[in-house]
Amino acid sequence: MHRIISKKKIAEDIFKIVLEAPVVAAKRKAGQFVVLRPEETSERIPLTIFDSDAGKGTITIIVQVVGKTTRKIASLGEGENLLDVAGPLGNPTHVERKGNIAVVGGGVGTAVAYPVAKAFKEEGNNVMGIIGARTKDLIILEDEMSAITSELFITTDDGSYGRKGFVTDALKDIIEKNPVAEVLAVGPVPMMKAVCDLTKQYNVKTMVSLNPIMVDGTGMCGACRVTVAGKTRFTCVDGPEFNGHEVDFDELSKRLKGYSDMEKHYIGHKGCNLENKV
Repeated sequence: MHRIISKKKIAEDIFKIVLEAPVVAAKRKAGQFVVLRPEETSERIPLTIFDSDAGKGTITIIVQVVGKTTRKIASLGEGENLLDVAGPLGNPTHVERKGNIAVVGGGVGTAVAYPVAKAFKEEGNNVMGIIGARTKDLIILEDEMSAITSELFITTDDGSYGRKGFVTDALKDIIEKNPVAEVLAVGPVPMMKAVCDLTKQYNVKTMVSLNPIMVDGTGMCGACRVTVAGKTRFTCVDGPEFNGHEVDFDELSKRLKGYSDMEKHYIGHKGCNLENKV
C-alpha cells in the first residue's frame, strides 16, 4: 500500500500527487516511470515520476483524468492509499553535457519534460524550455519549468496566454537563433510528430518520450510495442525515449485510439448506478 501524502489540483482534471514509495524514490532517475493500480480490480497504468525525495521516501506523479482508473486515482484523498506502485521502470534519460538543449512539453507531457530538463540543467547544459497547450487553463508547471530553464516560452493554440500558436513556432525561433545540440519533446503524438518534422529539416537530434498502451511494464505482454527505424520495440524495456526521427507516429496514433471510445464512454457516464453497484 502506498499512502497519498498530498494532492493538489493544478489544472482542470490534472492533479499533482505525492505518495509514499521509498524503494522507488531511492532508485529513480530522470525519464523513468512507474506502473500503478489504485485497487485490485483496476487496470495497470504507467505514469512518469515527476520528482522524488529519497530522504522522505516519496515520489511525485502528475495524473490527468482520461478514463476509469485515472478518475479513481483522482478521487482519492490525502491519507488514502494506492494498492501498488511498481518501479522505477524504463531506461533513464541519457544525460551528458552537450551545450544548448531545448525541452518541449505539450499539455500534461510537461510533467515528463520537467525531470529531464532538470537533469540536463544539473549536468551543466543551457536548457531552454517550451510549454504549450490548447488554452491558458491547461498550462501546467510553469513555475517549476521556469526555475530550471534559462528561457521559458509559452504557447497556446487560442492565444489566451503566452504566444498564440504552437510549440513548433517557438522551437523554430530557438533553433534559428541558437546552435541547439538536442531537442526533447513530450506531449500528444501529433505534437511530437510536428516537432520531429521541424527538427529534421535542421538536422537536430530529437528524442521523444512515448506513452503507448502498456500493461505489465516488463516487456512480457507486448502491448506497448512501437515501430522505430522499421523495427518493433517495446516502450517499457527499450524506451520510453526514442529517436523521434525514427518513430512511426502514424502507427502509434492508431494504436492509442484503440480504447479512446471506451474511455470517453466511461467519462460521459460518471453516475452509472449499475456500475457503482458492481
